[in-house]
Amino acid sequence: MLAAERIGMSKRSRLTGLGLLLVSLLAAAFLLPGVSGPFLFDDGPNILTNNALHIYRLSFNDLLYAAYSFQPGHGSRALSMLSFAFDFWRSGGLDARTFKMTNLVIHVLTVPAVFGFLLGVLRAARAKPNSAELSALFLTLIWAIHPLQVSSVLYVVQRMQTLCTLFIVLALWSYVRMREAQRAGKVSRNFAFQAVLYWVMAFAAKEDAALFPLYVLVLEWTVFRFRATTARLSRSLRLSFLAFFLLGLAAFMLLVVPHYWTESPYPGRNFNTPQRLLSETRALGLYLSQILAPYPGSLRFYYDDFVVSQNLWTPVSTLWCSAGLLGLLIWAFCWRNSRPLFTLGIGLFFAGHLMTSTVIGLELVFEHRNAIPMLGLLLSAFELLRIAAMRWAVKPKIIVAFGAIAALLMGCITLRSAIIWGDEERLARELVARSPRSERAWLQLATIYAARAQARPGPLLAKSIALSEQGAQITNGTALLANLVVNKSIEGTVGPDDWRRFLTRLAEAPLSKQNESIVWMLMDNVDRGLPLDADGVARAIEIVAWRGDFDAYEHLRFAAFIYNRSRSPERALPHLRRAVAVAPRGDADIEQMLDQLAAANRPDWLLLLRAEQATKAN
Repeated sequence: MLAAERIGMSKRSRLTGLGLLLVSLLAAAFLLPGVSGPFLFDDGPNILTNNALHIYRLSFNDLLYAAYSFQPGHGSRALSMLSFAFDFWRSGGLDARTFKMTNLVIHVLTVPAVFGFLLGVLRAARAKPNSAELSALFLTLIWAIHPLQVSSVLYVVQRMQTLCTLFIVLALWSYVRMREAQRAGKVSRNFAFQAVLYWVMAFAAKEDAALFPLYVLVLEWTVFRFRATTARLSRSLRLSFLAFFLLGLAAFMLLVVPHYWTESPYPGRNFNTPQRLLSETRALGLYLSQILAPYPGSLRFYYDDFVVSQNLWTPVSTLWCSAGLLGLLIWAFCWRNSRPLFTLGIGLFFAGHLMTSTVIGLELVFEHRNAIPMLGLLLSAFELLRIAAMRWAVKPKIIVAFGAIAALLMGCITLRSAIIWGDEERLARELVARSPRSERAWLQLATIYAARAQARPGPLLAKSIALSEQGAQITNGTALLANLVVNKSIEGTVGPDDWRRFLTRLAEAPLSKQNESIVWMLMDNVDRGLPLDADGVARAIEIVAWRGDFDAYEHLRFAAFIYNRSRSPERALPHLRRAVAVAPRGDADIEQMLDQLAAANRPDWLLLLRAEQATKAN
C-alpha cells in the first residue's frame, strides 16, 4: 500500500513538474516577441545616460560605482543597478534586446517560486493534494501570462520591481515552508535563514521589500492563524506579531506620514497629500479592473493624463471607488475565518499598494506596481469561482474548459501586446491611440522621427514637427512645445511666436520633473551646436530655476550657460548667488567658481559672493 502511494506521489510530482515547465515556456513564448523593442521613458536617466553603468571591464571599483549609481535612491537598489551594468558589459553597449532578455529570464525564474508559494498556501489551507497542485499551476499560469506582465518585463528599468518580486516571493515561500515545518514539529531554521536571506536580496533590488513583514502578517492572520505545536508558542507568535504591527503602525504614523505629508504640491508634482490619497482610490479601482478584466485598451502604460481627485465628488468616481474599496475590505474581514484564502488575497492586494498608494509623493499610476497585488487578487477571484462551482455543482469538465478559455484569452492579449512592444514605432502609435491626451505618448512618437532625422531638415523632421504640434494642441504639453522650438530651429522655421508660446506654457504649467528636465535638454542641444536661440534658453532657465529645488552645482551650470552663451551675461549673477546660498560649507565647486571669477577679472561679483559666503558661515 505504501509502495503504491509512493509511486502515485512520484507520478504526480513528475506531472506537476512537466506542467510547471510548460507554464514557464508559455510565459517566455508569449513575452519573447517584445524583446526587440526599444528603451523607454525612465530607461533614459537610469540606464542610457547613467555613465556609471557603462562598463567595458569587470573591475571591482567600476562594479561598485555602478551598483551605487541609483541617484534618486541615494545609492539604493544596488543589485538591480549591478545587473544593468553586467548587461551593458555583456552586450558591449546599450543593446535593448540584451537588457530585455535578462528581464524575461528573471520573470521565468519567478514562475516556479510563485507556484511553490501558492502550493504551500493552499496546502496550509487544507486543500486536497491533487486539487492544490492543479489550482497552484492554474493560478501561476494566469499570473505568468497576464497582460500586466508585458510592461513589467519589457520596460527595462522595471527590472528593479521584477527582481524584487522574485526575491519577495522566494522569501514568502520559505516562510510558508518554515511555518509548515514548525507545525509538524520539524526543524525549521534553514527555511527561516532562507527567508531572511531572500528578504535582504529583495531590499538590494528595490525598497518595496519593506512590505515583506506585512505580507507575513497577512499570511498569519488568515491562513496560519498563529497556530503552533504548543499553546505557549502560539501565544508568543500572537504577541510578537501584535507588537510588530503596533510598532510598524506607530513608525508609519509618526515618522513616514509627517515626513511626506504636505498641503502644498509635492516637489515636481501637481497634487498634494490629500489629493493623492483621494486619487489613489481611483488608481486602485483601475488596478482591480486591469487585473480582473485586462482588455488591451485599459493597459495604457502612460498615465500622465490621470485626473487628480480634488475631493470625493470631483471626479465623482472618487466616491464610488472609495466606497467600493471600503466594501471590499469589510467583505474580506467578515470572511477571514470561513474563507481565509479570499481574505489572504485581498490582504495581499492592499498590502502590496501600501507604499505606492499612500503618502509618498510618487506618480499616481504605474502598471508595474501590481506583481504581488495581482497574485493576491487572482487568489481571491479563484476562491470565489471555486465557491460558486461548489454551490452550483458545476462539472469538472466545465471548470477545466472555463479555465482553458480564460488562459487562452490572457495569452492572446499578452502575445498581441508583446508583438506591439517589439517595434518602437508600432508601440508609440498604439500608446497614442490608447492615451490620446497623454503628452508622454505623443512625445515618444514625435521623438522617434526626430531621432531618425538626425538633426537634419527633411520629411522625417517635418513629421516630428507635425506630431509635436498635433500633440501640443490636444495636451497643451510643455515638452511638446519645447520639441517644436528645437526642431523648428533645426528646420529654420522657428519664430518669436513659437518661443513665446513655449515660454508662456513653461511659466504656467506645474513644475513637474519632466518640465524641469526641459531646460537640461535645451542646454545640451545648444552645447551640441544646434541653432537654438541662447537667450530663449536662458529665459527658460530663469522660469524654471526659481520655481524648482536645485542644488548648488545645478545653479552653477545655469549661471555658466547664461554667462557664456547669452547676450546678457550679467543675468548669471543671481544664479551664482543662489548657488552660494544653498551650497554646503567648503563646497569645492563654489571655490572653483570664485577662482574663475578672479581669473575673469570680475572683482565686483567676487566681493559680493565672498561677503554672502561669509554671512552664511556666521
